[in-house]
Amino acid sequence: MASTFNKIDYVMITVSNMARSVAFYKDKLGIPMKFGTPEWTEFQTGNTTLALHGGGQPREAPADPNAHFAGSCSIGFNVDNLDLVYEQLQAKGVTFVMPPTAREGEGIKLAIAMDPDGLAISFGQAAKK
Repeated sequence: MASTFNKIDYVMITVSNMARSVAFYKDKLGIPMKFGTPEWTEFQTGNTTLALHGGGQPREAPADPNAHFAGSCSIGFNVDNLDLVYEQLQAKGVTFVMPPTAREGEGIKLAIAMDPDGLAISFGQAAKK
């Protein structure tokens, strides 16, 4: 009998500074924290756990913030009111590399922020029908 994979249980992000990343995800984004240690912290995001793993080596920021690198990943959240989320997060000091933008043919409006280590975080709102 073959195994089936029907949901992602957790997403792990390697971070270079646990305290700085916890402050970003907990205080700026407002994601509820399950628990934290200097090397491993978990946040609850619905059915999926967002985990931070400490000890990562910082890397140089790419010259082009829209550059895509093989083997990298980003995370995304669905939101009901993207303009409001964008305004609230900017007020908390979250850096965006793309303001709310209608994505033609994709049926969404999208904004992209960066975490302290340069991980892209997308916030998407379904287009009105």
